[in-house]
Amino acid sequence: MTNAVDFASLLCSRLCHDLLSPVGALNNGIELMADETDPEMRARCMELLAESARASANKLKFFRLAFGAAGGFADQVDTREARAAIDGLFGSDGKILLGWMVAEPALSKTAIKILLNLALIAGDALVRGGRLDVGAEGSEIVIRAEGPRLVLDSELRDALLGWTNEEALTPRAAAAWLVHRLAKDAGGSIQVSEPGDGVLVFGATVPKQ
Repeated sequence: MTNAVDFASLLCSRLCHDLLSPVGALNNGIELMADETDPEMRARCMELLAESARASANKLKFFRLAFGAAGGFADQVDTREARAAIDGLFGSDGKILLGWMVAEPALSKTAIKILLNLALIAGDALVRGGRLDVGAEGSEIVIRAEGPRLVLDSELRDALLGWTNEEALTPRAAAAWLVHRLAKDAGGSIQVSEPGDGVLVFGATVPKQ
């Protein structure tokens, strides 16, 4: 496996990249507020600030579960936290409809991280919005994305399947590589369908721990 410190740096770079836009919007909104005297424009600035703050908080909550050590030392994580994290990341603007088919009240940390990161990659692939279905039963996890335009870069596909040269790993593919490593270390596997007819399916087998 690639050096742990280097891989942590890749994940941090991905996180910072995703947070740059909403945090930058917050900064711009504050600067506009300082110079704006029109009540209607100030009200609009406040709306934009609230939206940016909400987006930043949702991303941080998601990455805390997907990349971090959320849940402390507990072996299991409440699946309601995972649902709230995905819904906050993708469901707030209405472009992506979330379907939740996870019956278990809790899953292992490994399964939760795999589920969240697969959902992240699938949601990002829905460049024009669509539907994101998340399912888990027993040791199986399935993520299905459906929309008018699906784009899954070959770099991400290769990382998910473990085909990436570790020396060439980039921040963009860090989440996909994390999924591969987590599944492999747990004795499981990852499956990726071809994105045909507007549908993309990820599958993961994660033996119960």
